[in-house]
Amino acid sequence: MNITAATTDDGPLAFVLSGRFDAHEADGFRAAIDPALGATEPHIDIDLSDVEFIDSTALAELVRAMKRCRERSGDLRLLTPSNPVRVILELTRLDAAFTIV
Repeated sequence: MNITAATTDDGPLAFVLSGRFDAHEADGFRAAIDPALGATEPHIDIDLSDVEFIDSTALAELVRAMKRCRERSGDLRLLTPSNPVRVILELTRLDAAFTIV
């Protein structure tokens, strides 16, 4: 999986993910996103449009990041999940827990 971070002056920090997001990639995801989760009121967007596969470990990492954001009065949004990712989010009913744009 590739992870690219982008910052803007007027918007949330965005992470663009591509490839497979699975247990083998969880440590890399955590290392990339954890510094942003330590901010006061972190607002983070995660672009999943180029993620072709996601497993339960990756879902757990997304939930962990969302909870950390909300603990600090921030938010984590999922942007344009690919069809395979959208199906998994719907099957697990996590589509109701996340803000999906």
